[in-house]
Amino acid sequence: MSLSLASSPLVWDTDLLKRYDLAGPRYTSYPTAPQFKGSLTSDDIKRLLQQSNAAARPLSLYTHIPFCDTLCYYCGCHKTVTRLKSRALPYIQGVIREMEIQSRYIDRSRPVKQLHWGGGTPTYISTEEMTLLMQATRQYFQLLDNDEGEYGIEIHPGQVSASTMQHLRNLGFNRVSMGIQDFDLKVQQAVNRFNSLQDVTRLVADLRRQQFQSIAMDLIYGLPFQNTRSFSETLHRVIELSPDRLSLFNYAHLPDKFKSQRMIRQADLPSSQEKLAIFHRSTELLQEAGYLYLGMDHFAKPGDSLGKALEDRSLQRNFQGYSTHGECDLLAFGVSSISALHDVYFQNTKDLAAYQQHVNEGHLPIEKSCQLTDDDQLRRYVINQIICHGELDFAAIDQRFDINTMLYFTNELFALTPMVDDGLITLSSRGLQVNNSGRLLVRRICMVFDRYLQQPSTEIRYSKII
Repeated sequence: MSLSLASSPLVWDTDLLKRYDLAGPRYTSYPTAPQFKGSLTSDDIKRLLQQSNAAARPLSLYTHIPFCDTLCYYCGCHKTVTRLKSRALPYIQGVIREMEIQSRYIDRSRPVKQLHWGGGTPTYISTEEMTLLMQATRQYFQLLDNDEGEYGIEIHPGQVSASTMQHLRNLGFNRVSMGIQDFDLKVQQAVNRFNSLQDVTRLVADLRRQQFQSIAMDLIYGLPFQNTRSFSETLHRVIELSPDRLSLFNYAHLPDKFKSQRMIRQADLPSSQEKLAIFHRSTELLQEAGYLYLGMDHFAKPGDSLGKALEDRSLQRNFQGYSTHGECDLLAFGVSSISALHDVYFQNTKDLAAYQQHVNEGHLPIEKSCQLTDDDQLRRYVINQIICHGELDFAAIDQRFDINTMLYFTNELFALTPMVDDGLITLSSRGLQVNNSGRLLVRRICMVFDRYLQQPSTEIRYSKII
């Protein structure tokens, strides 16, 4: 996808969107998390990491800090809500122990181009614990000291001080992602998430004074009591704050899956028609403000590294959404975190007590894994090309995977016929191109190439595309 297409006004056909707005994966990985069913031994991990060393790819590190002071009712993340700050230090010590175990098999000369702390609320931990964790990370891995790495952290803007952010900047963080969700007080009360416009405005000024390189903000549409007018007010305020990146997430109400969502009344949620109108107006406002629509729910300024990655075709999808540096191997630490090497994913246990026991006994806390087959790697590439670049070059796929793409995907290409007829894509002997009218439905296009969706399971529930 070119920068010109990314900045072009989106084609909005309500009837078409409703027809294709099915539930489906977000494709932060392929295969997706429900397919993580394998197990790995310590010898398997040692072998995989040695293979990773041989490939000499740079590293991306992710650390999951699950703790939160308060419960946000909409949240579907893996978290532990507690005000007992004493729980943090044993966990941080466990994460450091996990790093030490895994680093035994890693070539420490490999540079860490990306680093991210997610949660939960990473700023739940004290500044002393932040220092302890970052110093250990530097001890076991080769962090960049020239501020060229993309080192980011997720924060709750209503619960963090300027001094804490300065401390994080001094530790080497240069990027911040904050969850705004909505500035409307009635919405905030309904979801138990509070951060005022004054809080965020003051924090953004502090972050810019502290020379953070990138500020990202997350909003959620589809929350209780939202409507097009009120959400547009929030978005106007956000645009005035001028974040470098912005994500506009679709709230998926799944109270059977996420207990906290049972605190939200179905009757208070906007109708599907109103929800669609909210998203429509939001995309208009953001594009009018000069943001590029990267795909799905991500927007960025043209000069942001995501916009540059789009231009030089290094844009990728990973477990944090759209990202840069697709050449990195991802090593993840902490409860529930997922690592991704060339042809394998492995995920840590989601049970906090089990995690602590594993690392205290000197074992990696891996619970399940997914070894990618040749077919998985091919389809991952195809889905990534569609979702990040809006196109497929059949000749390039032929050469990369030594196949005849049109023969290999005969059934899938036939299944795309209705999308061709509806103008979502253009299909030829040379490749596939997502048209402007298909950009909002890129997840639906990717689903055609998902082999696992051809074996539907009643146990797997996905969010709607829009």
